[in-house]
Amino acid sequence: MANSRKLKKLERTMNKTRSYEEWRAAAVEHDEVSGKRRWREVDQTTKYDYAQIRLRLDRIRSLRARHDHQGLLFTLNEGIHGNMAGIGRSSLYHQAKFGTKKLIEQYIDEVDDSLRYLAELDNKLINPQQKLDFFYRANICFGRSALMLSGGGVLGFYHLGVVKTLLDQGLLPRVISGSSAGSLVAGVVGTHTQKELEHFYKPSNVLFEAEREASVFSRMFFGANPQIDVGDLGRLVARMIPDLTFQEAYEKTGRQISITVAPAEPHQRSRLLNAITSPNVFVRSAVMASCAVPGVFPPVMLMAKNVHGEAQPYLPTRKWVDGSIADDLPAKRLSRLYSTNHYIVSMVNPIAIPFIKKEGSRSALGAALGSLGVGMGRELLNFYRGVVQRQGDNWPRFNMLMNSVHALIDQEYSGDINIVPSFRWYNPAKILSHLSEKDLIELMEGGEHSTYASVESIRICTKISRTMEELLTRFETGDLRPDASEIHRPRASRRRPPPTRADRAAMRENNSGVGTPVTQKKPAGRKKSGTGKKAATGKKAAKSPVEGDQGSLAAA
Repeated sequence: MANSRKLKKLERTMNKTRSYEEWRAAAVEHDEVSGKRRWREVDQTTKYDYAQIRLRLDRIRSLRARHDHQGLLFTLNEGIHGNMAGIGRSSLYHQAKFGTKKLIEQYIDEVDDSLRYLAELDNKLINPQQKLDFFYRANICFGRSALMLSGGGVLGFYHLGVVKTLLDQGLLPRVISGSSAGSLVAGVVGTHTQKELEHFYKPSNVLFEAEREASVFSRMFFGANPQIDVGDLGRLVARMIPDLTFQEAYEKTGRQISITVAPAEPHQRSRLLNAITSPNVFVRSAVMASCAVPGVFPPVMLMAKNVHGEAQPYLPTRKWVDGSIADDLPAKRLSRLYSTNHYIVSMVNPIAIPFIKKEGSRSALGAALGSLGVGMGRELLNFYRGVVQRQGDNWPRFNMLMNSVHALIDQEYSGDINIVPSFRWYNPAKILSHLSEKDLIELMEGGEHSTYASVESIRICTKISRTMEELLTRFETGDLRPDASEIHRPRASRRRPPPTRADRAAMRENNSGVGTPVTQKKPAGRKKSGTGKKAATGKKAAKSPVEGDQGSLAAA
Protein backbone atom coordinates (compact mmCIF):
# COMPACT_ATOMS: atom_id res chain seq x y z
CA MET A 1 0.00 0.00 0.00
CA ALA A 2 2.80 2.37 0.92
CA ASN A 3 4.64 1.48 -2.28
CA SER A 4 1.53 2.17 -4.33
CA ARG A 5 1.17 5.64 -2.83
CA LYS A 6 4.86 6.34 -3.38
CA LEU A 7 4.64 5.21 -7.04
CA LYS A 8 1.67 7.50 -7.68
CA LYS A 9 3.54 10.39 -6.05
CA LEU A 10 6.58 9.72 -8.27
CA GLU A 11 4.37 9.56 -11.37
CA ARG A 12 2.88 12.94 -10.47
CA THR A 13 6.41 14.27 -10.03
CA MET A 14 7.42 12.91 -13.45
CA ASN A 15 4.39 14.60 -15.02
CA LYS A 16 5.35 17.97 -13.53
CA THR A 17 9.12 17.97 -14.11
CA ARG A 18 10.57 20.92 -16.03
CA SER A 19 13.75 19.26 -17.29
CA TYR A 20 14.91 15.86 -18.50
CA GLU A 21 17.37 15.55 -15.59
CA GLU A 22 14.53 15.89 -13.07
CA TRP A 23 12.38 13.41 -15.00
CA ARG A 24 15.23 10.91 -15.17
CA ALA A 25 15.87 11.06 -11.41
CA ALA A 26 12.18 10.43 -10.69
CA ALA A 27 12.03 7.61 -13.26
CA VAL A 28 15.05 5.82 -11.76
CA GLU A 29 13.49 6.06 -8.29
CA HIS A 30 10.19 4.75 -9.68
CA ASP A 31 11.97 1.67 -11.08
CA GLU A 32 13.62 1.11 -7.70
CA VAL A 33 10.29 1.18 -5.86
CA SER A 34 8.35 -0.84 -8.45
CA GLY A 35 11.01 -3.58 -8.70
CA LYS A 36 11.80 -2.87 -12.35
CA ARG A 37 15.45 -2.23 -11.51
CA ARG A 38 15.69 -5.90 -10.59
CA TRP A 39 13.97 -6.78 -13.90
CA ARG A 40 16.65 -4.84 -15.75
CA GLU A 41 19.47 -6.69 -14.00
CA VAL A 42 18.16 -10.21 -14.78
CA ASP A 43 18.99 -11.50 -18.26
CA GLN A 44 16.08 -13.90 -18.60
CA THR A 45 12.85 -13.00 -20.37
CA THR A 46 10.83 -14.47 -23.23
CA LYS A 47 10.95 -11.17 -25.14
CA TYR A 48 14.42 -11.76 -26.67
CA ASP A 49 17.09 -14.45 -27.04
CA TYR A 50 19.12 -13.54 -23.99
CA ALA A 51 21.35 -16.64 -24.24
CA GLN A 52 22.59 -15.66 -27.70
CA ILE A 53 23.23 -12.05 -26.65
CA ARG A 54 25.17 -13.20 -23.58
CA LEU A 55 27.22 -15.59 -25.73
CA ARG A 56 28.04 -12.90 -28.30
CA LEU A 57 28.89 -10.36 -25.61
CA ASP A 58 31.35 -12.74 -23.93
CA ARG A 59 32.88 -13.65 -27.29
CA ILE A 60 33.44 -10.05 -28.38
CA ARG A 61 34.97 -9.18 -25.00
CA SER A 62 37.28 -12.19 -25.23
CA LEU A 63 38.43 -11.33 -28.76
CA ARG A 64 39.23 -7.76 -27.77
CA ALA A 65 41.10 -8.90 -24.66
CA ARG A 66 43.21 -11.31 -26.78
CA HIS A 67 43.80 -8.65 -29.46
CA ASP A 68 42.37 -11.00 -32.08
CA HIS A 69 41.56 -8.21 -34.52
CA GLN A 70 40.62 -10.37 -37.50
CA GLY A 71 38.46 -12.58 -35.30
CA LEU A 72 36.71 -9.50 -33.89
CA LEU A 73 36.10 -8.17 -37.40
CA PHE A 74 34.65 -11.52 -38.49
CA THR A 75 32.40 -11.76 -35.41
CA LEU A 76 31.03 -8.26 -35.86
CA ASN A 77 30.39 -9.05 -39.54
CA GLU A 78 28.16 -11.94 -38.45
CA GLY A 79 25.54 -9.85 -36.69
CA ILE A 80 25.70 -6.10 -37.16
CA HIS A 81 22.00 -5.28 -37.30
CA GLY A 82 19.58 -3.49 -35.00
CA ASN A 83 17.30 -6.37 -34.04
CA MET A 84 19.91 -9.00 -33.24
CA ALA A 85 18.18 -11.79 -31.27
CA GLY A 86 15.15 -9.55 -30.79
CA ILE A 87 16.87 -6.75 -28.83
CA GLY A 88 15.02 -4.14 -30.91
CA ARG A 89 11.59 -5.29 -29.72
CA SER A 90 9.67 -2.23 -28.52
CA SER A 91 8.16 -3.93 -25.45
CA LEU A 92 11.66 -4.33 -23.98
CA TYR A 93 11.87 -0.53 -23.70
CA HIS A 94 8.52 -0.03 -21.96
CA GLN A 95 8.85 -2.36 -18.98
CA ALA A 96 10.95 0.02 -16.92
CA LYS A 97 10.51 3.78 -16.83
CA PHE A 98 14.20 4.24 -17.61
CA GLY A 99 16.30 1.96 -19.81
CA THR A 100 15.97 -1.72 -20.65
CA LYS A 101 17.75 -4.98 -19.79
CA LYS A 102 21.31 -4.33 -18.56
CA LEU A 103 22.49 -7.17 -20.81
CA ILE A 104 21.17 -5.36 -23.90
CA GLU A 105 22.77 -2.09 -22.84
CA GLN A 106 26.10 -3.84 -22.16
CA TYR A 107 25.97 -5.61 -25.53
CA ILE A 108 25.30 -2.38 -27.44
CA ASP A 109 28.06 -0.57 -25.52
CA GLU A 110 30.51 -3.38 -26.30
CA VAL A 111 29.68 -3.38 -30.02
CA ASP A 112 30.00 0.40 -30.05
CA ASP A 113 33.41 0.28 -28.33
CA SER A 114 34.57 -2.47 -30.71
CA LEU A 115 33.61 -0.41 -33.76
CA ARG A 116 35.65 2.53 -32.49
CA TYR A 117 38.51 0.20 -31.57
CA LEU A 118 38.68 -1.28 -35.09
CA ALA A 119 38.35 2.10 -36.81
CA GLU A 120 41.26 3.59 -34.86
CA LEU A 121 43.42 0.46 -35.03
CA ASP A 122 46.85 0.83 -36.65
CA ASN A 123 46.59 0.28 -40.41
CA LYS A 124 49.40 -2.28 -40.19
CA LEU A 125 47.13 -4.58 -38.18
CA ILE A 126 44.02 -4.16 -40.39
CA ASN A 127 44.53 -2.38 -43.69
CA PRO A 128 42.34 0.62 -44.62
CA GLN A 129 40.60 -1.25 -47.44
CA GLN A 130 39.32 -3.91 -45.03
CA LYS A 131 38.11 -1.21 -42.68
CA LEU A 132 36.25 0.68 -45.40
CA ASP A 133 34.68 -2.49 -46.83
CA PHE A 134 33.43 -3.44 -43.38
CA PHE A 135 32.12 -0.04 -42.24
CA TYR A 136 30.31 0.83 -45.46
CA ARG A 137 28.68 -2.58 -45.57
CA ALA A 138 27.82 -2.53 -41.85
CA ASN A 139 26.31 0.92 -42.23
CA ILE A 140 23.84 -0.39 -44.83
CA CYS A 141 23.08 -3.57 -42.87
CA PHE A 142 22.43 -1.74 -39.61
CA GLY A 143 20.50 1.11 -41.22
CA ARG A 144 19.73 4.61 -40.00
CA SER A 145 17.08 6.33 -37.90
CA ALA A 146 14.63 8.92 -39.17
CA LEU A 147 12.38 11.41 -37.38
CA MET A 148 8.93 11.74 -38.96
CA LEU A 149 6.75 14.74 -38.04
CA SER A 150 3.04 14.31 -38.72
CA GLY A 151 0.46 16.83 -39.85
CA GLY A 152 -1.95 18.36 -37.35
CA GLY A 153 -2.70 22.03 -38.02
CA VAL A 154 -1.76 24.32 -35.15
CA LEU A 155 -0.83 21.27 -33.09
CA GLY A 156 2.36 21.18 -35.17
CA PHE A 157 4.01 23.47 -32.62
CA TYR A 158 4.17 20.36 -30.43
CA HIS A 159 6.90 19.12 -32.82
CA LEU A 160 9.12 22.05 -31.85
CA GLY A 161 9.27 20.75 -28.28
CA VAL A 162 10.10 17.22 -29.50
CA VAL A 163 12.94 18.57 -31.66
CA LYS A 164 14.27 20.70 -28.80
CA THR A 165 14.56 17.72 -26.44
CA LEU A 166 16.29 15.59 -29.08
CA LEU A 167 18.68 18.46 -29.89
CA ASP A 168 19.52 19.00 -26.22
CA GLN A 169 20.31 15.29 -25.83
CA GLY A 170 22.32 15.07 -29.07
CA LEU A 171 19.85 12.55 -30.51
CA LEU A 172 18.24 14.42 -33.43
CA PRO A 173 18.49 12.18 -36.54
CA ARG A 174 19.92 13.63 -39.74
CA VAL A 175 16.99 12.23 -41.76
CA ILE A 176 13.79 14.17 -41.01
CA SER A 177 10.45 14.19 -42.82
CA GLY A 178 7.45 16.46 -42.35
CA SER A 179 3.90 16.66 -43.66
CA SER A 180 1.55 19.64 -43.40
CA ALA A 181 2.29 21.28 -40.02
CA GLY A 182 5.24 18.91 -39.61
CA SER A 183 6.73 20.27 -42.86
CA LEU A 184 7.02 23.73 -41.30
CA VAL A 185 9.08 22.35 -38.40
CA ALA A 186 11.15 20.14 -40.75
CA GLY A 187 11.79 23.21 -42.91
CA VAL A 188 12.98 25.22 -39.89
CA VAL A 189 15.27 22.43 -38.64
CA GLY A 190 16.65 21.66 -42.10
CA THR A 191 17.59 25.25 -42.95
CA HIS A 192 19.20 26.35 -39.67
CA THR A 193 22.54 25.30 -38.20
CA GLN A 194 22.96 23.93 -34.69
CA LYS A 195 23.92 27.35 -33.31
CA GLU A 196 20.98 29.05 -35.01
CA LEU A 197 18.56 26.50 -33.54
CA GLU A 198 20.03 26.95 -30.06
CA HIS A 199 19.41 30.70 -30.40
CA PHE A 200 15.89 30.03 -31.69
CA TYR A 201 15.05 27.98 -28.58
CA LYS A 202 16.21 30.55 -26.02
CA PRO A 203 13.28 31.29 -23.66
CA SER A 204 13.10 34.96 -24.63
CA ASN A 205 12.98 34.08 -28.34
CA VAL A 206 10.38 31.36 -27.79
CA LEU A 207 8.15 33.88 -25.99
CA PHE A 208 8.64 36.47 -28.76
CA GLU A 209 7.91 33.92 -31.52
CA ALA A 210 4.83 32.64 -29.68
CA GLU A 211 3.40 36.17 -29.47
CA ARG A 212 3.91 36.72 -33.20
CA GLU A 213 2.56 33.28 -34.17
CA ALA A 214 -0.55 33.75 -32.05
CA SER A 215 -1.18 37.09 -33.76
CA VAL A 216 -0.68 35.53 -37.21
CA PHE A 217 -3.10 32.67 -36.52
CA SER A 218 -5.67 35.10 -35.19
CA ARG A 219 -5.57 37.09 -38.46
CA MET A 220 -5.41 34.00 -40.66
CA PHE A 221 -8.48 32.25 -39.31
CA PHE A 222 -10.64 35.20 -38.26
CA GLY A 223 -10.12 37.42 -41.32
CA ALA A 224 -12.74 38.40 -43.87
CA ASN A 225 -11.89 35.65 -46.35
CA PRO A 226 -9.58 33.04 -44.76
CA GLN A 227 -10.01 30.43 -47.50
CA ILE A 228 -8.20 32.44 -50.16
CA ASP A 229 -6.02 34.82 -48.13
CA VAL A 230 -2.72 32.96 -47.85
CA GLY A 231 -0.63 36.09 -47.35
CA ASP A 232 -0.26 35.60 -43.60
CA LEU A 233 0.75 31.96 -44.03
CA GLY A 234 3.26 32.96 -46.70
CA ARG A 235 4.79 35.61 -44.44
CA LEU A 236 4.97 33.14 -41.55
CA VAL A 237 6.80 30.59 -43.72
CA ALA A 238 9.09 33.26 -45.21
CA ARG A 239 10.02 34.53 -41.74
CA MET A 240 10.81 31.11 -40.30
CA ILE A 241 12.47 29.47 -43.33
CA PRO A 242 15.34 31.06 -45.35
CA ASP A 243 15.08 31.30 -49.14
CA LEU A 244 17.03 28.09 -49.83
CA THR A 245 16.59 25.12 -52.13
CA PHE A 246 16.70 21.59 -50.71
CA GLN A 247 20.26 21.16 -51.99
CA GLU A 248 21.40 24.46 -50.47
CA ALA A 249 19.74 23.57 -47.17
CA TYR A 250 21.57 20.21 -47.08
CA GLU A 251 24.87 21.92 -47.94
CA LYS A 252 24.33 24.32 -45.02
CA THR A 253 23.16 21.96 -42.28
CA GLY A 254 23.89 18.36 -43.38
CA ARG A 255 20.33 17.41 -42.45
CA GLN A 256 18.40 15.43 -45.02
CA ILE A 257 14.88 16.84 -44.82
CA SER A 258 11.95 15.57 -46.86
CA ILE A 259 8.52 17.18 -47.31
CA THR A 260 5.42 15.38 -48.56
CA VAL A 261 2.97 17.06 -50.93
CA ALA A 262 -0.28 15.59 -52.27
CA PRO A 263 -1.66 16.16 -55.79
CA ALA A 264 -4.57 18.54 -56.26
CA GLU A 265 -5.65 16.70 -59.44
CA PRO A 266 -6.79 13.07 -59.86
CA HIS A 267 -4.56 10.37 -61.41
CA GLN A 268 -1.42 11.86 -59.81
CA ARG A 269 0.89 10.46 -57.14
CA SER A 270 2.08 12.24 -54.02
CA ARG A 271 5.67 13.50 -54.04
CA LEU A 272 8.43 13.35 -51.45
CA LEU A 273 10.52 16.48 -52.00
CA ASN A 274 14.14 16.50 -50.84
CA ALA A 275 17.73 17.12 -51.97
CA ILE A 276 17.73 13.84 -53.91
CA THR A 277 14.40 13.87 -55.74
CA SER A 278 14.05 17.64 -56.20
CA PRO A 279 17.29 19.42 -55.25
CA ASN A 280 16.40 22.75 -56.92
CA VAL A 281 12.91 23.17 -55.38
CA PHE A 282 12.67 25.93 -52.78
CA VAL A 283 12.00 24.62 -49.27
CA ARG A 284 9.56 27.50 -48.66
CA SER A 285 7.55 26.52 -51.71
CA ALA A 286 7.37 22.87 -50.59
CA VAL A 287 6.24 23.89 -47.08
CA MET A 288 3.53 26.18 -48.49
CA ALA A 289 2.23 23.31 -50.63
CA SER A 290 2.32 20.79 -47.81
CA CYS A 291 0.39 23.22 -45.53
CA ALA A 292 -2.31 23.94 -48.14
CA VAL A 293 -5.24 22.34 -46.32
CA PRO A 294 -7.97 21.60 -48.92
CA GLY A 295 -10.95 23.90 -48.47
CA VAL A 296 -8.92 26.35 -46.36
CA PHE A 297 -6.04 27.35 -48.63
CA PRO A 298 -5.84 27.08 -52.43
CA PRO A 299 -3.50 24.54 -54.08
CA VAL A 300 0.10 25.71 -54.50
CA MET A 301 2.42 25.59 -57.50
CA LEU A 302 5.95 24.55 -56.56
CA MET A 303 8.85 26.88 -57.39
CA ALA A 304 12.44 25.93 -58.20
CA LYS A 305 15.74 27.67 -58.97
CA ASN A 306 16.94 27.34 -62.59
CA VAL A 307 20.55 27.34 -63.86
CA HIS A 308 20.58 31.15 -63.85
CA GLY A 309 19.58 31.30 -60.20
CA GLU A 310 16.09 32.53 -61.01
CA ALA A 311 12.84 31.18 -59.55
CA GLN A 312 10.54 29.43 -62.01
CA PRO A 313 7.57 27.04 -61.73
CA TYR A 314 8.36 23.39 -61.06
CA LEU A 315 5.95 21.09 -62.93
CA PRO A 316 3.95 24.18 -64.04
CA THR A 317 0.87 22.15 -65.03
CA ARG A 318 0.48 20.70 -61.52
CA LYS A 319 -0.60 22.10 -58.15
CA TRP A 320 -0.21 20.51 -54.74
CA VAL A 321 -1.97 20.41 -51.36
CA ASP A 322 -1.62 19.14 -47.77
CA GLY A 323 0.94 16.32 -47.66
CA SER A 324 -0.65 14.48 -44.73
CA ILE A 325 -3.62 13.53 -46.93
CA ALA A 326 -1.51 11.17 -49.04
CA ASP A 327 1.53 10.13 -47.00
CA ASP A 328 1.75 11.53 -43.47
CA LEU A 329 4.65 9.25 -42.49
CA PRO A 330 6.61 8.29 -45.66
CA ALA A 331 8.62 5.44 -44.10
CA LYS A 332 8.91 3.31 -47.27
CA ARG A 333 10.20 6.16 -49.39
CA LEU A 334 12.70 7.24 -46.75
CA SER A 335 13.95 3.65 -46.55
CA ARG A 336 14.51 3.52 -50.30
CA LEU A 337 16.29 6.87 -50.46
CA TYR A 338 18.23 6.99 -47.18
CA SER A 339 18.57 3.36 -45.98
CA THR A 340 16.45 4.12 -42.90
CA ASN A 341 14.91 1.22 -40.99
CA HIS A 342 14.21 2.75 -37.57
CA TYR A 343 11.53 5.42 -37.20
CA ILE A 344 10.87 7.94 -34.44
CA VAL A 345 7.39 9.42 -34.91
CA SER A 346 6.10 12.65 -33.43
CA MET A 347 2.34 12.23 -33.91
CA VAL A 348 -0.21 15.05 -33.52
CA ASN A 349 -2.55 14.12 -36.37
CA PRO A 350 -6.01 14.16 -34.68
CA ILE A 351 -7.20 11.38 -37.01
CA ALA A 352 -4.48 9.01 -35.81
CA ILE A 353 -3.92 9.90 -32.14
CA PRO A 354 -6.96 8.00 -30.77
CA PHE A 355 -5.92 4.80 -32.56
CA ILE A 356 -2.24 4.69 -31.57
CA LYS A 357 -2.12 2.23 -28.74
CA LYS A 358 0.15 2.81 -25.81
CA GLU A 359 2.51 -0.06 -25.04
CA GLY A 360 0.84 -2.52 -22.67
CA SER A 361 -2.45 -0.59 -22.61
CA ARG A 362 -4.41 -3.20 -24.60
CA SER A 363 -4.74 -6.95 -24.34
CA ALA A 364 -3.82 -9.24 -27.20
CA LEU A 365 -7.51 -9.85 -27.91
CA GLY A 366 -8.28 -6.12 -27.90
CA ALA A 367 -5.39 -5.41 -30.25
CA ALA A 368 -6.54 -8.18 -32.61
CA LEU A 369 -10.13 -6.92 -32.64
CA GLY A 370 -8.94 -3.39 -33.26
CA SER A 371 -6.79 -4.48 -36.22
CA LEU A 372 -9.72 -6.50 -37.60
CA GLY A 373 -12.02 -3.49 -37.37
CA VAL A 374 -9.55 -1.22 -39.16
CA GLY A 375 -9.05 -3.85 -41.88
CA MET A 376 -12.81 -4.24 -42.46
CA GLY A 377 -13.23 -0.47 -42.59
CA ARG A 378 -10.53 -0.17 -45.23
CA GLU A 379 -12.08 -2.91 -47.37
CA LEU A 380 -15.51 -1.26 -47.14
CA LEU A 381 -13.98 2.07 -48.15
CA ASN A 382 -12.21 0.37 -51.07
CA PHE A 383 -15.60 -0.95 -52.29
CA TYR A 384 -17.24 2.48 -52.20
CA ARG A 385 -14.21 4.12 -53.81
CA GLY A 386 -14.43 1.63 -56.67
CA VAL A 387 -18.09 2.51 -57.21
CA VAL A 388 -17.31 6.24 -57.17
CA GLN A 389 -14.35 5.88 -59.57
CA ARG A 390 -16.61 4.19 -62.15
CA GLN A 391 -18.78 7.30 -61.96
CA GLY A 392 -15.79 9.62 -61.92
CA ASP A 393 -16.94 11.82 -64.81
CA ASN A 394 -20.38 12.26 -63.26
CA TRP A 395 -19.21 12.79 -59.66
CA PRO A 396 -15.81 14.55 -59.93
CA ARG A 397 -15.93 16.33 -56.56
CA PHE A 398 -17.23 13.28 -54.71
CA ASN A 399 -14.57 11.17 -56.43
CA MET A 400 -11.84 13.51 -55.20
CA LEU A 401 -13.33 13.47 -51.69
CA MET A 402 -13.45 9.66 -51.57
CA ASN A 403 -9.85 9.42 -52.79
CA SER A 404 -8.75 11.81 -50.04
CA VAL A 405 -10.66 9.94 -47.32
CA HIS A 406 -9.26 6.61 -48.53
CA ALA A 407 -5.71 8.00 -48.53
CA LEU A 408 -6.16 9.24 -44.95
CA ILE A 409 -7.52 5.90 -43.69
CA ASP A 410 -5.18 3.65 -45.66
CA GLN A 411 -1.97 4.81 -43.95
CA GLU A 412 0.30 3.51 -41.22
CA TYR A 413 0.44 6.10 -38.44
CA SER A 414 3.03 4.63 -36.09
CA GLY A 415 6.74 3.89 -36.00
CA ASP A 416 9.28 2.07 -33.81
CA ILE A 417 9.18 4.82 -31.18
CA ASN A 418 6.02 6.94 -30.96
CA ILE A 419 5.92 10.31 -29.21
CA VAL A 420 2.26 11.14 -28.65
CA PRO A 421 0.61 14.02 -26.72
CA SER A 422 -1.01 13.32 -23.37
CA PHE A 423 -4.45 14.13 -24.80
CA ARG A 424 -6.13 11.41 -26.90
CA TRP A 425 -8.89 13.51 -28.46
CA TYR A 426 -8.72 17.07 -29.78
CA ASN A 427 -11.61 19.13 -31.08
CA PRO A 428 -11.18 19.16 -34.89
CA ALA A 429 -12.77 22.62 -35.04
CA LYS A 430 -9.78 24.01 -33.12
CA ILE A 431 -7.13 22.53 -35.42
CA LEU A 432 -7.24 25.63 -37.63
CA SER A 433 -8.36 28.13 -35.02
CA HIS A 434 -6.94 30.97 -32.97
CA LEU A 435 -4.19 30.01 -30.55
CA SER A 436 -3.14 32.23 -27.71
CA GLU A 437 0.45 32.76 -26.70
CA LYS A 438 -0.19 30.51 -23.69
CA ASP A 439 -1.56 27.72 -25.96
CA LEU A 440 1.55 27.78 -28.16
CA ILE A 441 3.93 27.69 -25.20
CA GLU A 442 1.97 24.79 -23.68
CA LEU A 443 2.13 22.84 -26.96
CA MET A 444 5.91 23.26 -27.18
CA GLU A 445 6.42 22.34 -23.53
CA GLY A 446 4.09 19.36 -24.00
CA GLY A 447 6.27 18.15 -26.88
CA GLU A 448 9.38 18.49 -24.73
CA HIS A 449 7.88 16.60 -21.81
CA SER A 450 6.35 13.82 -23.92
CA THR A 451 9.79 13.11 -25.38
CA TYR A 452 11.43 12.53 -21.99
CA ALA A 453 10.03 8.98 -21.69
CA SER A 454 11.52 8.04 -25.08
CA VAL A 455 14.96 9.63 -24.72
CA GLU A 456 16.72 6.59 -23.25
CA SER A 457 15.07 4.21 -25.75
CA ILE A 458 16.23 6.44 -28.60
CA ARG A 459 19.72 6.70 -27.14
CA ILE A 460 20.09 2.92 -26.85
CA CYS A 461 18.48 2.00 -30.18
CA THR A 462 20.41 4.58 -32.22
CA LYS A 463 23.81 4.41 -30.51
CA ILE A 464 25.47 2.08 -33.02
CA SER A 465 24.07 3.86 -36.09
CA ARG A 466 25.22 7.24 -34.71
CA THR A 467 28.70 5.83 -34.09
CA MET A 468 28.95 4.42 -37.61
CA GLU A 469 27.82 7.76 -39.04
CA GLU A 470 30.55 9.49 -37.06
CA LEU A 471 33.25 6.98 -38.06
CA LEU A 472 32.37 7.07 -41.76
CA THR A 473 32.51 10.87 -41.70
CA ARG A 474 35.98 10.61 -40.16
CA PHE A 475 37.01 8.12 -42.87
CA GLU A 476 35.67 10.39 -45.61
CA THR A 477 36.64 13.86 -44.45
CA GLY A 478 38.33 13.65 -41.05
CA ASP A 479 41.35 12.29 -39.21
CA LEU A 480 40.84 8.66 -40.33
CA ARG A 481 40.81 9.52 -44.05
CA PRO A 482 43.21 7.12 -45.84
CA ASP A 483 45.44 7.90 -48.79
CA ALA A 484 43.19 7.81 -51.86
CA SER A 485 45.89 6.02 -53.89
CA GLU A 486 45.87 3.04 -51.51
CA ILE A 487 42.12 2.29 -51.46
CA HIS A 488 39.07 2.19 -53.69
CA ARG A 489 35.59 3.19 -52.58
CA PRO A 490 33.49 0.07 -51.93
CA ARG A 491 30.24 -0.50 -53.83
CA ALA A 492 28.34 -0.06 -50.58
CA SER A 493 29.48 3.59 -50.43
CA ARG A 494 26.99 4.53 -53.14
CA ARG A 495 24.30 4.85 -50.43
CA ARG A 496 26.27 7.51 -48.57
CA PRO A 497 25.10 11.15 -48.85
CA PRO A 498 27.37 13.59 -50.72
CA PRO A 499 29.68 15.84 -48.67
CA THR A 500 28.39 19.15 -47.32
CA ARG A 501 30.24 22.48 -47.25
CA ALA A 502 31.65 21.63 -43.83
CA ASP A 503 32.79 18.20 -45.08
CA ARG A 504 34.61 19.73 -48.05
CA ALA A 505 36.21 22.34 -45.80
CA ALA A 506 37.42 19.53 -43.52
CA MET A 507 38.90 17.68 -46.51
CA ARG A 508 40.76 20.80 -47.66
CA GLU A 509 42.06 21.37 -44.14
CA ASN A 510 43.27 17.77 -43.86
CA ASN A 511 44.88 17.91 -47.29
CA SER A 512 46.79 21.06 -46.35
CA GLY A 513 47.66 19.82 -42.86
CA VAL A 514 51.05 18.60 -41.73
CA GLY A 515 51.70 14.88 -41.36
CA THR A 516 48.55 13.51 -43.04
CA PRO A 517 49.01 10.52 -45.37
CA VAL A 518 47.73 12.44 -48.39
CA THR A 519 50.08 15.37 -47.81
CA GLN A 520 53.09 13.08 -47.48
CA LYS A 521 52.45 11.54 -50.89
CA LYS A 522 52.00 14.81 -52.78
CA PRO A 523 55.64 16.01 -52.93
CA ALA A 524 56.73 12.75 -54.52
CA GLY A 525 53.86 13.09 -56.99
CA ARG A 526 55.06 16.53 -58.11
CA LYS A 527 58.62 15.32 -58.81
CA LYS A 528 57.61 12.42 -61.05
CA SER A 529 55.06 13.05 -63.76
CA GLY A 530 53.91 9.41 -63.72
CA THR A 531 53.29 9.44 -60.00
CA GLY A 532 51.52 12.78 -60.29
CA LYS A 533 49.20 11.35 -62.91
CA LYS A 534 48.47 8.38 -60.70
CA ALA A 535 47.73 10.65 -57.74
CA ALA A 536 45.40 12.77 -59.85
CA THR A 537 43.62 9.63 -61.02
CA GLY A 538 43.30 8.43 -57.45
CA LYS A 539 41.85 11.75 -56.39
CA LYS A 540 39.34 11.66 -59.21
CA ALA A 541 38.37 8.10 -58.33
CA ALA A 542 37.78 9.14 -54.73
CA LYS A 543 35.41 11.87 -55.86
CA SER A 544 33.44 9.98 -58.46
CA PRO A 545 31.50 7.72 -56.08
CA VAL A 546 30.04 10.84 -54.46
CA GLU A 547 28.84 12.08 -57.85
CA GLY A 548 27.60 8.62 -58.72
CA ASP A 549 25.94 8.39 -55.32
CA GLN A 550 23.60 11.25 -56.18
CA GLY A 551 22.74 9.75 -59.53
CA SER A 552 22.04 6.26 -58.24
CA LEU A 553 19.92 7.57 -55.37
CA ALA A 554 17.96 9.88 -57.61
CA ALA A 555 17.26 6.94 -59.88
CA ALA A 556 15.88 5.06 -56.87
